[in-house]
Amino acid sequence: MIRRSSGNWALQSALDRRGLGPVAGVDEAGRGACAGPLVVAACALRPGDARRFDGLTDSKVLSEADRERLYGRITERALSWSTIVISAEDVDALGIHVANLEGMRRAVAQLTPHPGYVLTDGFRVSGLATPSVAVVKGDLVAACVAAASVLAKVTRDRMMTAQLHTEFPDYGFDEHKGYSTPVHSARLTQFGPCVEHRWSYANVVAAAQRHGMRSPRTVTSKPGLFDASDRDVVDNEAL
Repeated sequence: MIRRSSGNWALQSALDRRGLGPVAGVDEAGRGACAGPLVVAACALRPGDARRFDGLTDSKVLSEADRERLYGRITERALSWSTIVISAEDVDALGIHVANLEGMRRAVAQLTPHPGYVLTDGFRVSGLATPSVAVVKGDLVAACVAAASVLAKVTRDRMMTAQLHTEFPDYGFDEHKGYSTPVHSARLTQFGPCVEHRWSYANVVAAAQRHGMRSPRTVTSKPGLFDASDRDVVDNEAL
């Protein structure tokens, strides 16, 4: 595992110089949410493109305007990129961590050309057909991981706003994007969960029980195993 180094292009550049490129980063958005999909992205940036990505860093510390600007630049300039959307139903069936790992494998597999090396954010991903290393705070210290985090977050935020909020306006998905903010928790208590909530999360189970509701699908994970409480309103959290 590699810890923080200077400059978020340094690690990728070092691997490229050793002939291990293209170097791809992979990251997800929506891991800590209790509603909506998990979105995983992979991205390989072109060597020497650092000047074209001024301000690229972890998507969580960027403004919405900066994320949208960088999203356009990444999709225009990246050597290759992909996004994988994993539904709330699949998160319930697989469990959040297994779903996340599977999404990362699929996202990397879709890259063309196939990367020579993969950087993952914070934890090792087994089963990749490419050498890889976990990077602590990867979305802050590795540009390709930061790019993946932007792709994942913008894709997911757009879905939560344009699709889920339109279909389920009572919950305010356009505001909190499915995370357990006080507003979302209050709406969940008032209305009970919808099909886009994750029925394997403790707060969703508790809200459903108050309304006498049963899960609309099979939940492989034990009910209550995952708890998206107010303190967990952060992407990329290791549950």
